[in-house]
Amino acid sequence: MIQILELFGGIGAPRCALRNLGVPVKSIDYVEIDAKAVRSYNAMFAGELAYRPQDVRGWNLTPDVLVHGSPCQDFSIAGHQKGADPDSGTRSSLMWETLRIIRAMGEWRPRLVIWENVPNVLSKHMRHNFEKYLEAMRGMGYRNACDTLNATDFGLPQNRRRVFTVSTLGGKPFDFSALTHRSMTPIMDLLEPNVNARQYQVRQPSMLDKIGAPRGRFRGYVPIITDMAQTITTAQMRCPNSGVIDTGHGYRYLTERECWRLQGFADADYEAALSANPTRPGCMNGVLYRQAGNAMPVPILEEILTKTLN
Repeated sequence: MIQILELFGGIGAPRCALRNLGVPVKSIDYVEIDAKAVRSYNAMFAGELAYRPQDVRGWNLTPDVLVHGSPCQDFSIAGHQKGADPDSGTRSSLMWETLRIIRAMGEWRPRLVIWENVPNVLSKHMRHNFEKYLEAMRGMGYRNACDTLNATDFGLPQNRRRVFTVSTLGGKPFDFSALTHRSMTPIMDLLEPNVNARQYQVRQPSMLDKIGAPRGRFRGYVPIITDMAQTITTAQMRCPNSGVIDTGHGYRYLTERECWRLQGFADADYEAALSANPTRPGCMNGVLYRQAGNAMPVPILEEILTKTLN
């Protein structure tokens, strides 16, 4: 039985990965401040103790595996690279709470710590925080390994690059080259047929003007999805987004279900989250888009956990 702690847990991608692998797992706690994400998590894992929203600050326990996807906004270019210095007060500075939690465990240490973040964490402006994190983990006895992984290499037709850091307690560092890549699923297998609802049609002139290759005075553009989507974002009705579908008589946005599928979640997971956060008639469900965009790709976690837990 693996005991897992999910910090900044979102909708529970690590838990889904372990479930899909058939690994007996006990979530000794799940920490997420977004009440709507907590509702989805509780609905997806029926029968579990109903978790309540809680802040990562001031928390501790003793897990075997700790997974944290601390907020990435202030590392990203879109978030103006505000950074994560310990005294900055940014959302991304909450990464230091993970280190505080591990230290507060006393002699206990999780044997595996996984951290996921945006590629810009390795940029010249942000890398000093990344190096401080690695140094702190080494000081607690961990061997660190990191690599930039793309969801396209793990079966998902989504161009999503993220930095994964795997820290193991003692022994050899994790070998990213041992990960098994999967052929990309045809995107048509994940798209819903006959999506005609008005709310998914691209009708805003500001969006229509940006569809296709970059041109004119517009700095951004909206790609047309052919073989893969771009990174699943927390909202679709914006530029940049994950791309749009050419229906032959116009363009449409990805549906909420499609975004969940493109992150590797099962339809049953989506249906559970939908039951907890219903869609208003005639509207797009911003809650479910945001939860998909903030999640980690489940197949990547499956592969990392397969190699680390065997």
